[in-house]
Amino acid sequence: MEDKVKIFMCEDDENLGMLLREYLLAKGYVVDLFPDGEAGYKAFVKDQYDICILDVMMPKKDGFALAQEIRTINSEVPIVFLTAKTLKEDILGGFKIGADDYLTKPFSMEELLLRIEAILRRVNGKKTKEVPSYRLGSFFFDTQKQTLIRGEEQTKLTTKESELLSLLCAHANEILERNYALKAIWGNDNYFNARSMDVYITKLRKLLKIDPAIEIINIHGKGYKLIATMEEIAR
Repeated sequence: MEDKVKIFMCEDDENLGMLLREYLLAKGYVVDLFPDGEAGYKAFVKDQYDICILDVMMPKKDGFALAQEIRTINSEVPIVFLTAKTLKEDILGGFKIGADDYLTKPFSMEELLLRIEAILRRVNGKKTKEVPSYRLGSFFFDTQKQTLIRGEEQTKLTTKESELLSLLCAHANEILERNYALKAIWGNDNYFNARSMDVYITKLRKLLKIDPAIEIINIHGKGYKLIATMEEIAR
């Protein structure tokens, strides 16, 4: 039987915390709820969690301070901040600490659930085995040699082009979230990296358009979707 996802939650608003906990429990998650950063930290060092949901404004130890301490213990666990703050500096500060997402209050519980599910999909995707090559429509894509081959024609891809196409292939016929791709390849999702990724998407479209059955489409507000027949070819 598959282990349930365990959520670490710190929220000083007792009513909101209990509502969120009950909602997520009903959705099949295990949720440990703590009223402040100090209580949360003491519990975190003794247990293991799959994702952290942290209120920013908390007594004794705020969410940013707690997140920094969590990162010294576990550099990989996803962190979602909940906050009433909307200042750009606060949002950027959260991402600099290593946040995976950021929800501004008020938000719907359904939105939080969708964000959690998206983050867990990304995390689980990182843990999957690397695939050395793909049969992508009429193309053969070798991720190790960074080559795209169709018939007698062979194109050498740049490292970024190869990494981006690999991500698209790994998420073929489903949405590749824009922020995830930016963080996975460039390390963060700032404006300049976002513009660079748009350029690489355009280059890949030009390379693949010779096969009319392959298409990279924009999903407004979310990311991209590679539409193609796909076959993974392991070593």
